[in-house]
Amino acid sequence: MKAYVFPGQGAQFTGMGKDLYENSSLAKELFEKANDILGFRITDIMFEGTAEELKETKVTQPAVFLHSVILAKTLGQDFKPEMVAGHSLGEFSALVANGALSFEDGLKLVSQRALAMQKACEIKPSTMAAVLGLADNIVEDVCASIDGIVVAANYNCPGQLVISGETSAVEKACEAMKAAGAKRALLLPVGGAFHSPMMEPAREELAAAIEATTFSAPICPVYQNVTASAVSDADEIKKNLIIQLTAPVKWTQSVQQMIKDGATLFTEVGPGKVLAGLIGKIDKEAVTANA
Repeated sequence: MKAYVFPGQGAQFTGMGKDLYENSSLAKELFEKANDILGFRITDIMFEGTAEELKETKVTQPAVFLHSVILAKTLGQDFKPEMVAGHSLGEFSALVANGALSFEDGLKLVSQRALAMQKACEIKPSTMAAVLGLADNIVEDVCASIDGIVVAANYNCPGQLVISGETSAVEKACEAMKAAGAKRALLLPVGGAFHSPMMEPAREELAAAIEATTFSAPICPVYQNVTASAVSDADEIKKNLIIQLTAPVKWTQSVQQMIKDGATLFTEVGPGKVLAGLIGKIDKEAVTANA
């Protein structure tokens, strides 16, 4: 079975999508439509902007989404997903690719999500950190032992977890992780504590936007971050998408479930090769490709 996976924030790079724009009339049309919807020329920043400009949250999330979704649409008849999944932001790309969301609605939601997350980040100092070389349950136990808000946020692959929360609590957790035997525990250059309770204000704001958006029955199941299982019901997809902002990304568990359910080839659609790398670490037998 063909599985298509879509990357999240952090996969962006200067010049992303430029070749698509220049070599496909469909891609050019969709990029220009995106400029109109967003009210600024995101293509200028994607194609010619600096890494700093691309790192702005209001730019990063729509940019990664656009690269992924437009690349999928230019594959034409070759694009026949039997299952899809996306890492964090990538879940929105996956939902457009499997027909649950229209291109326009997906982009509007991603833009609203980015702005809501940015606002939530400004309320209280918060951050994320990568923890390498510890079992999931030890990371969870250490987080639970820390005074303050810090939780396991991204289960990326065995031995690679990201924790998220109040800056002081994350810093304390990093020291405790090293004491517990972690190879590394290092703060990440992010704007705030994504996929943690710190995102509650953003979740409330995004919930209203998602509730007001029409979702259709998808052409294939989406393995959602929150459940790590196949979901095809439009109402359930919406519910899980709202929870996603404050809940962990169960990427390891999602990939394992997709393999159990018959995935034989994982194709990464979008900038970079981060997910293909993670999938190879989750299951050494997994076959991966890039669109």
